[in-house]
Amino acid sequence: MSLKIGWIGCGRHASQMLLPQLGRNDVEIAAVCDLDGEAAGRAARQYGVKNVYVDYRELIAHRGLDAIGMAVGPDLHHAAAIETLGRGLPVFLEKPPAATSRGAQEISAASRRAGKAVAVGFMKRYSTGNRIARNVLQKPEFGPVLGITGTYMTAPTYFAGEVDYTGFFLHHCVHYMDLIPWLTGADFAEMALRKVEPAPGHLLFHLNFSCENEAIGTIVMGTVQSRGTPMETIQIMGDHARVEVNNVINVAYYRDPPFKADDRAASLSNDVDTLSWTPNFTAAANEDHKGYNALIADAVAALKGEPNTAPTIEDGVRAMGHLETMIALLG
Repeated sequence: MSLKIGWIGCGRHASQMLLPQLGRNDVEIAAVCDLDGEAAGRAARQYGVKNVYVDYRELIAHRGLDAIGMAVGPDLHHAAAIETLGRGLPVFLEKPPAATSRGAQEISAASRRAGKAVAVGFMKRYSTGNRIARNVLQKPEFGPVLGITGTYMTAPTYFAGEVDYTGFFLHHCVHYMDLIPWLTGADFAEMALRKVEPAPGHLLFHLNFSCENEAIGTIVMGTVQSRGTPMETIQIMGDHARVEVNNVINVAYYRDPPFKADDRAASLSNDVDTLSWTPNFTAAANEDHKGYNALIADAVAALKGEPNTAPTIEDGVRAMGHLETMIALLG
């Protein structure tokens, strides 16, 4: 069954990352909206959409829609999601779902009242490397996750004039408030933090944490690295096993191999030696290793009421709560 969706927010991220995935998943974009009428018009021309709005309320009221999707600011996510749910339509929200955990809770309550799904765009669950890693972690042979370390950086390009890290927290750090519990299989239990800020807009901090299953970890985040370099690594440790994901696409699974130097019969074993994977970018395939297509495919199933594993608004509530704890520790 094809889905007719109305879309709010036609900026670069939506137009280049999200809207292209809708057609790949049998979704018809029936109407688009952006406060910038020119941006809405460009998206409409690009995707063959006839109905164009600059007022999100008018788009939500457009007849014949099956769902609403949006990638706008967190305050508008909150307002538009609640209005959409009030009209009995399911919602896809890019992250963050709202500016605060309370706002996310209000969307969750509206979702329960309407009996309609709200899928949230935590696409890092769908990045190829992260999905491979989680599938490895769920195998009995890996055993319990003992620890996780990682790095997730961006550059100080958001800051001009008065420094405000809000955008960095809401649009970047929130990913790991969702990703860590998803990978470890347990929610955060405790957090501690150390930071350094060598210049305004240049922030580096180490977030130390424990999880409810006793896994421990440290995530390094900040605004002191160039976006032109790989900025994301994850290492998950078990007992004599670890999985590493570099730049969301390169995966290595280390186990417990024997030393080989003095063994003239040494070979490679599928059972104990390191396994690795990297994508073949020379293949003529429309693969999306960042995860947007896989996210939208799962979100569309949620919007249709079909079986899915899409991140829910309840996941968004938890992530926003953890993000606020982290921000409080930063002072």
